Amino acid sequence: MLNEERKGYIGNPAQLALVRRVTVAEGKAKGTGIIEVRTAGGLELDILPDSGLDIGQCRFRGMTMSWMSKNGYDSPVTDLPYENEFLNTFPGGLLYTCGLRNAGPANRDGEEWHPLHGRYHSLAAEQVCTEMAGEEILIRGVIRETALFGQAMELRRQIRIPVYGSSVTVEDTVTNLTPRDEEYMQIYHCNFGYPLLSEKTKLTLPEDRETIPRTEFAKAAMDKQCVFDEPISGEEERCWFQKMRSEFKAQLDNPEIGVSMTISWSGDTLPLMVEWRSMASGDYALGLEPTNCYIMGRAQERENGTLPVLGAFESVRNRVTIQFE
Repeated sequence: MLNEERKGYIGNPAQLALVRRVTVAEGKAKGTGIIEVRTAGGLELDILPDSGLDIGQCRFRGMTMSWMSKNGYDSPVTDLPYENEFLNTFPGGLLYTCGLRNAGPANRDGEEWHPLHGRYHSLAAEQVCTEMAGEEILIRGVIRETALFGQAMELRRQIRIPVYGSSVTVEDTVTNLTPRDEEYMQIYHCNFGYPLLSEKTKLTLPEDRETIPRTEFAKAAMDKQCVFDEPISGEEERCWFQKMRSEFKAQLDNPEIGVSMTISWSGDTLPLMVEWRSMASGDYALGLEPTNCYIMGRAQERENGTLPVLGAFESVRNRVTIQFE
């Protein structure tokens, strides 16, 4: 029971906080289920059970915080057999999980084809449950990536949202359910857009870090890691790998709208953060992406000696928290 309900100020907790299931009725996302969450602290989230319990649009005090691509929400079941299909379906959103067996470019690993950024987002969650437990909203579900004679990967996700707050914490337990080792890759692709992101925004990163540019274009702009431009027509994207050594967090501040965002994560299991920025007009976005790999694709990551492995029946626990103020 909420404090205001206990004291008699309200008779229904939905007056302050809301957890509600809706279904999209039209467009290419027709049939997609959404768990709408609203908190007394001004946070609004779309949780997507048909897409691995990822998080779509996010608003804080009426302002959009997340980035949404031109594509918008995709359908409940999205097949990604070819690399260019990702570009035609990628919705953006506050959280787009990549993996569990590939992150980065589409590639053929032996006889197996892996689509760009893996299959996770196209997998629907099972055993989904929602509850308002005291002063916390909890959403849970199970996502499985399996193949006959092949892998059996299970991710158990719990999303925690304080009723009176403006933060969201995603806690995942990833388990290899087979008696043999399984290579796995995972990115928590967290995407921020206008009006939180603009030329007025500043990014703050821990000083104790190593920055590795992904391309020559990124290398030529190392001084732009923490500042942003106005939209630029046709601007190429840039990526840096930010390897933190002690503090695993990043902060965005936009004084023009008076909003700050802090993202933190479990650095013991997600040692890198990819900073992806697109200043391109119409595709204006910033991705802050805790990850366990260098997103080179499964085959090349193995050759590089950086492909993580889960032992037989082994589990790993990841955590990512996003806080708005």
